[in-house]
Amino acid sequence: MATKPIKILTFSSLYPNAAQPIKGVFVENRLRHLLASGEVEAKVVAPVPWFPFAGQLFGSYGVFASVPRYEVRHGIEIWHPRYPVIPKFGMSLAPLLMYWAVRPTLRRLKAQGFEFDLIDAHYFYPDGVAACLLAQSLGKPFVVTARGSDISLIPGYSIPKKWILWAAGKSRALISVCQALKDEMVSLGIAADKVTPLRNGVDLDFFKPVDRDDVRKELGFEGEVLLSVGNLVEVKGHHLVIEALTRLPHCRLYIAGGGELAAGLTKLVREHGLNERVTLLGPLDRETLRRYMAAADALVLASSREGMANVLLESIACGTPVVATPMWGTPEVVAVAEAGVLTRDRSVAGIVEGVNRLFAAYPDRAATRRYAEQFSWDETSAGQLRIFREIITTHML
Repeated sequence: MATKPIKILTFSSLYPNAAQPIKGVFVENRLRHLLASGEVEAKVVAPVPWFPFAGQLFGSYGVFASVPRYEVRHGIEIWHPRYPVIPKFGMSLAPLLMYWAVRPTLRRLKAQGFEFDLIDAHYFYPDGVAACLLAQSLGKPFVVTARGSDISLIPGYSIPKKWILWAAGKSRALISVCQALKDEMVSLGIAADKVTPLRNGVDLDFFKPVDRDDVRKELGFEGEVLLSVGNLVEVKGHHLVIEALTRLPHCRLYIAGGGELAAGLTKLVREHGLNERVTLLGPLDRETLRRYMAAADALVLASSREGMANVLLESIACGTPVVATPMWGTPEVVAVAEAGVLTRDRSVAGIVEGVNRLFAAYPDRAATRRYAEQFSWDETSAGQLRIFREIITTHML
């Protein structure tokens, strides 16, 4: 007899939308592969901050106002309720504000006949805490996936930490995207037996090697090309990679991403006289990013915090090795020479040494791709299904 599909409500403010198509794409990718199993049905509630005016004039808040209230992506229905963000005191109140704003949407979904079995929340604060409040009000179980700064940074604030520990105590199960995050969760006081590490996967059919000679010619690549990918914010370390280029005269650097430091990084490039060797590409769509990844000689990730960075897996799947700082879950990916090298620390000198070490013993790109093939989504989806079934069975007892 066929098993009845598990009905889940995926809940996260980190989810792509029409106005922010690459935001939280890792959450969408995991859900899409889970749905491909045929054992799950899902709808998504992805709240966004409320703001009255749309348009670039208002920066990121203007983008929030442009997000549709409802949309369908890849056949998945998504609702975007608005929640208020209060300056100064907002961080402590955020879970409550999100909870109150989302309740009417869940009531409408229930009235429309979507009776879900559990809430699958992503990012612990405020999303995971709000999910706990929603689950309690509805008598539903919930699971939260910890993804990075929600555990490595936010618990440094006393009230959010108390919220996180409270929600963790109420949960039936928790997921971390790497072992390092689980270890940190346990050190905060979360029960170890509640946390299951399920690493991110990579779309091996999409991120794959290309005819590099043709693509490099099309992109204008010459010499040894480094690629740095991520939002233009301090934690991503693009400034360190730019400064490292002053000591890597044989390299060119391309930076893909947008954000608040765009002007500052452009100024840094100019100050170091690197205009001919450093190019800021701005945000790239998925297809274009794949071409840059596959054509580059190395991806450099200089982050100070990462749960498990998708760009590492994507680059390796393209056959391009990486140079990465040894932060959080990164050593769990860059674990063999075929994947690339870890820097000795997060510094300009460390990046320079790491790049030189990689090029001195450059791995076979086919071997790099073969290493990536163990990071399919199958194991992650199977782990989720196992956890969800156990939660539902226990809840019914």
